[in-house]
Amino acid sequence: MDSTPKARAIFLDRDGVLNRALVRGGLPYPPRDLAEVEILPGVTEALLALKAAGFILITVSNQPDVARGILKRDTVDSINAYLGERMPMDRFIMCYHDSGDECACRKPKAGMLHAGALEFNVDLNRSYMVGDRWRDVEAGKNAGCKTIFIDYGYDERQPESYDFVTGSLLEAAQIILSKEKGSEDCRTTEYKNLRRWR
Repeated sequence: MDSTPKARAIFLDRDGVLNRALVRGGLPYPPRDLAEVEILPGVTEALLALKAAGFILITVSNQPDVARGILKRDTVDSINAYLGERMPMDRFIMCYHDSGDECACRKPKAGMLHAGALEFNVDLNRSYMVGDRWRDVEAGKNAGCKTIFIDYGYDERQPESYDFVTGSLLEAAQIILSKEKGSEDCRTTEYKNLRRWR
């Protein structure tokens, strides 16, 4: 029997969490090409802190515009490659299906999180899902993760419940690090480090 301790992971939505979502009519949309990609402030620093704390970092993102013929899969791959070169991400897992495809991976289903957990031997109950839309939060809950909702006030359905709410990934990292550290001294150190990166 394998006695290797399971890893902890942070599952992250992409658009609106790592890079800025393009908001039109109160709704968020993914960038259409590399020229529209803008990494959000504090993201790389937050991910480095989480990585240093021992978390596996996995992006899990719905990209239904591929199925809709609006966006090419090569474009999604190139954006992921661009982000991956600039941040310590362990894996990008994408769902290219639309709602009617009945796949097991499209959030709010937990298929992408289960795939990442299987690949990296992750304990989902000790892991977190961070996202800016209700589907992200529900996927995290369905996988058994703690959930953090980044609330941008989109004009759409909101998640019914979550463990924490923040305004950015940097704030989410502060919450995670404070919850995972076992002493006040450790928490103080992590907060100082994150403040210095701002």
